[in-house]
Amino acid sequence: MDVQLKQEGDFKYIEQGEGEVMLLLHGLFGALSNWKDVLDHFSKKYKVVIPLMPIFEMNILKLSVDGLANFIYDFVEYKQYKKVNVLGNSLGGHVALVFIKKHPQLVNSLVLTGSSGLYESALGSSYPKKGDKEYIRERISVTFYNPKSATDELVDEVHSTLQDRMKVLRILTMAKSAIRHNMRKDLPSFIQPTCLIWGKQDTITPAHVGEEFHQLLPHSELHLLDCCGHAAMMERPQEFNSIVDDFYSRILKK
Repeated sequence: MDVQLKQEGDFKYIEQGEGEVMLLLHGLFGALSNWKDVLDHFSKKYKVVIPLMPIFEMNILKLSVDGLANFIYDFVEYKQYKKVNVLGNSLGGHVALVFIKKHPQLVNSLVLTGSSGLYESALGSSYPKKGDKEYIRERISVTFYNPKSATDELVDEVHSTLQDRMKVLRILTMAKSAIRHNMRKDLPSFIQPTCLIWGKQDTITPAHVGEEFHQLLPHSELHLLDCCGHAAMMERPQEFNSIVDDFYSRILKK
């Protein structure tokens, strides 16, 4: 993704465009490049911001879903954003939910895709363990409907991460934190309009998880995409962007 990664203090992030703030939160293995199509599309009319969450840098004693939500709060305060529209994938969706629970006044709307937060085994059984590249490719492939989405570049990136024992420990720590931090009791009190976009073939957070989010979140709408796995913004970018476009056209002009 040919954009500049800014660094200010403890924060590394992408910020592109002007207007309402779209705050994009990546997953446990999610790279900033996962949001390329979203950034290219929406930065023409909104301020798109993608902070790099410090999963591999944060004090391990503070590393948790809660700790990452606190980091996002510090980032939003540092940037002096008054209201944000949060969009989270996988672990990033979970972090978004905890952030909203703590600071509802800062969030105008929410988009979730393949989010953890309800399905206890969603992250705990999905991360690839240390192994050769073909094993890692096989594990990454289950993230997508089309296995070809597990590119050599992505496999190399994950393989490199898993060679570092401390990074593996941090991944395990985050996965266990996500499993423990269930949001089921909190969701009915959320007031933000929410758009849920789920892949029908998501094997990590299956479609029924999106349906349960829809039942629990009082101001939500659910969109199920066919031939799509865990990362809808990567596999079905045109449909994904169109749904979010329509959602924002309705809720940001009120």
